[in-house]
Amino acid sequence: MTTIYLVRHGQTYFNRYNRMQGWSDSPLTENGVKDAKRVGEVFKNIKFAYAASSDANRARNTAQIILDYNLANPPKLVEIPNFRECFYGYFEGMNSPETWLLTAHQAGYRTFNDLVTNFDLDYAKDLMHQADPFHEAETADQYWQRLDKAFEFLAKQVSFTSSDPVLLVTHGTTIRSIVGRYSSEKQFDLTDPPRNGSITTIEMNQNRQIKVKDYNKLKI
Repeated sequence: MTTIYLVRHGQTYFNRYNRMQGWSDSPLTENGVKDAKRVGEVFKNIKFAYAASSDANRARNTAQIILDYNLANPPKLVEIPNFRECFYGYFEGMNSPETWLLTAHQAGYRTFNDLVTNFDLDYAKDLMHQADPFHEAETADQYWQRLDKAFEFLAKQVSFTSSDPVLLVTHGTTIRSIVGRYSSEKQFDLTDPPRNGSITTIEMNQNRQIKVKDYNKLKI
C-alpha cells in the first residue's frame, strides 16, 4: 500500500466569499498562501515519491509552495486534470447557501448538510444536475468516471514497492467524495468540510483499492 496525502488547497477568494467554486478558479488569498506554507512546514522533511495536483491554479500554487518548503529533494510537480473539483455548471460562482437551498429544495430539504446527512454526496451531485437549468453540473456517474481515470493514471506513476508517500493537492468536495466512497459508514463526519490546507490520509494498492486512514487534519 502506498500512502497518499490529500491536501485541500489554500483559501481562495471564492472560499472567503462562500461562493461555489468547482471548475471556476479564484486566486489564493493571503490566508490561503499561509495555509500552503503551514502544510509545507508539516511536510518539509518528508521524502515524496511523487507530487501531483489538479490543473486548477489554486491547487497548483498550493502544491508548489509546499514543495518549495521541502528539504528532501522534492519531485517535480505533475498536474492531473481529472483530479479537479466537481463541476457545478450553471451554479459556478454563485452564493453557496443560496445554491444549496435551491438544490436541496427539490428533495424537501434546505442545505447541503441536509443532503449529506439524509442521503450522500453522490445524491447531492445528481440533485444539482437536475436543478441546473442547463443540466451541465456533473452527475455522480460523470464525476466518478473522471476520478477513476485520475486514480488509474496515478497508479501507473507510483512505485508500490517504495515506502515514500505521494502528495496530492486537490479540492474540498473531491476529498469529501473520496472519503465518502472509500471509508466505512459513519467513520468520518462528512458534514464537516475539509479545511483549507487540511490533510486527509489514504492508502492505495496496485489494484487501486483505497483505504481512508484519516480525515481533515492539520498535522500527520
